[in-house]
Amino acid sequence: MGDLDFSGKAVLVVGGSSGIGNGIAHGFRQRGAAVHVWGTRASAADYAGVEGSDLSGLAYAQVDVADRAQIEAAETIDPLDVLILCQGTVVYRRGEFEPEGWDRVMAVNLDSLMDCARKFRPILSRRGGVIIIVSSVSGFTSNRGNPAYAASKAGAVSLTKTLGEAWAPEGIRVVGLAPGLVDTKLTKVTTEHPDRLAGALRSIPLGRMGTPQDMAGAALLLASPLAGYVVGQTLIVDGGLSL
Repeated sequence: MGDLDFSGKAVLVVGGSSGIGNGIAHGFRQRGAAVHVWGTRASAADYAGVEGSDLSGLAYAQVDVADRAQIEAAETIDPLDVLILCQGTVVYRRGEFEPEGWDRVMAVNLDSLMDCARKFRPILSRRGGVIIIVSSVSGFTSNRGNPAYAASKAGAVSLTKTLGEAWAPEGIRVVGLAPGLVDTKLTKVTTEHPDRLAGALRSIPLGRMGTPQDMAGAALLLASPLAGYVVGQTLIVDGGLSL
């Protein structure tokens, strides 16, 4: 596997219990890493039967990153070589225009990124580690029904740049990954409606949705020595959607 061999490396995927994060977690596990996952449910068993969730071979801990105190109290993983921040939520039916929806989305999608990065900064600095911040193509465009989601993802892209510049001198390489339309539980509002799905697919030059495995491939590249001179940049992985 060469440069994509993560044997002997420790990886934490925040939000790795399902969807894109789960695909990324297994991508690293399949390449030799010891992979830890944070999710919101009490135990790994509570994800049994959940679509897009497979926690076999992964170490699981319950941490609701919407609550800063839970991040601070969570058991520290040491050593840690790669921190992947893939947590995310969205509120539909225009709920993000109201304070409760706005606050919830911003807490998970933006505030917790900094909280998690800050928690593991000393360990990653010692290890010459990598942080991958997973944002979205929504961070580069408007998202008419979801102002908090779009703003939080734009913030994630900017945070990637800023932490990339700030922490590179101490040995931490911060990079970003911006998925397009990926078939997960967060995108059911599109994928479960044939007309919406057909419209979405017409806007993707590759003609298909992305998969968690597509995102895993990009994450593996970004975390590897192959991307060793990439700092602060966010890689858009969207099948051409944003073109």
